[in-house]
Amino acid sequence: MYQCLRGGKLPKKSGYRSALIVGALLLSCTGCSKDSAPEIRRLEPILYLQVPTIECPVDKDQDGISDLEDIVAGGKEEVRKRPRYRDAYYAGGYPPENEGVCTDVIWRALLHAGYDLKAMIDEDIRQNTALYPRVDEGRDANIDFRRVQNLRVFFQRHGQELTTEVIPNDVDNLAQWQPGDIVTFALPHEHIAIISDRRRPDGVPFILHNGGPVASEEDRLLSWPSPITGHYRFPKFE
Repeated sequence: MYQCLRGGKLPKKSGYRSALIVGALLLSCTGCSKDSAPEIRRLEPILYLQVPTIECPVDKDQDGISDLEDIVAGGKEEVRKRPRYRDAYYAGGYPPENEGVCTDVIWRALLHAGYDLKAMIDEDIRQNTALYPRVDEGRDANIDFRRVQNLRVFFQRHGQELTTEVIPNDVDNLAQWQPGDIVTFALPHEHIAIISDRRRPDGVPFILHNGGPVASEEDRLLSWPSPITGHYRFPKFE
């Protein structure tokens, strides 16, 4: 019987014998006869429900890309940049590019499509202050456009309100959930997100959002811990 030499090396003859032993073990494991051949399992393809995408006729920034596509692209750019979740008040209203909350994903995505959401909300609040529940003790342009409830009122007034029901594997229902749509969630985990162009096999779309620790694209439409309160398409079109 051979023993290891210093340095962990075996004599050549032992290496040759070890190779024979390993080869024999491999043959015994794989089998040489037809009866002992390993079973080959066929992987079944994952079938995805085909949900049609509507054509958006609006192109606010005239870049040759529809507004809904631009909004999705803007949301995905947020995901790519991965701004960390930080809830704070900023003079001037806008947080640094590497910070934000759920509402910051929305105005940044709409800006990508050519819309200044802050300016639009500030003006709508100025003209219709009583309609906005989160305008406390007067208007504050530094924060009003970053409150979920204010965004809900704005999209109710200026967007298209759609179903809040999500039915997996139901094409007619899921076709109402288009990439670029906006979805809001109730308290206590109040939230807002963008519908992504990515879907689960059963057709339920992912969302683009920042629920912490950073902006992300996730399968959370049906698993967010608060119920859906609103579903909007902006801009409104037939």
